[in-house]
Amino acid sequence: MSKRRSLRALEERGSAPLFAALGDELRLRLVSRLCDDGPLSITKLTAGSKVTRQAITKHLRVMEEAGLVRSARHGRENVWQLHRRRIEDARHYLDRISEQWDEALGRLRKFVED
Repeated sequence: MSKRRSLRALEERGSAPLFAALGDELRLRLVSRLCDDGPLSITKLTAGSKVTRQAITKHLRVMEEAGLVRSARHGRENVWQLHRRRIEDARHYLDRISEQWDEALGRLRKFVED
């Protein structure tokens, strides 16, 4: 296996849990809240929502396993914050896929026009 292909496989394996975690509507809302409001406790994340603290905690744990969020103890509460590097990783990966599609479409256009 070439070095480039093995690097791509490593990136894909690392990105799969990230995209799986982002593939849930509630988790996307949590990411959005953490982006907009900064670090929040579960109490604040559930305020005004019909979602239970247990459900929010479950989703945060999935996101934590994917490296999207991390928690820190502040007094009696855990405060959750977004790990922005993982969002940057997702963007980088999607940019690479976009470039590959652009290249493939360019080759197809050239083939059709010739």
